[in-house]
Amino acid sequence: AQVLEVRAVRAEQISQGVGLSYSVSLKMVRVKAFELRSKTSKELLKELDEMKAELAQLRVAKVSGGAASKLAKIKVVRKSIARILTVYNQKQKAEARKQYKGKKYQPLDLRP
Repeated sequence: AQVLEVRAVRAEQISQGVGLSYSVSLKMVRVKAFELRSKTSKELLKELDEMKAELAQLRVAKVSGGAASKLAKIKVVRKSIARILTVYNQKQKAEARKQYKGKKYQPLDLRP
């Protein structure tokens, strides 16, 4: 009877999330480009710094023999960094196009 009672209490604790020792990485949800486009340049650069720091930590974990899940995250973080840089560069180029619109001369890379 005591064992059943302990199991019932433990089942209730598990359902409430008490006493579980696992880490959930909310940052590792894949970054979507359309979400990045709504952010400002400063926010993009801040997120870029965070991703680069996370990549550095993952590389350290790789060298020190980290878990397989961390090794798999390296690819996701690298691709996220590439997405952030792509959106940032698109924003910069659009801003430059706006600045040179209607001018007599345009830089070669801004010409259609």
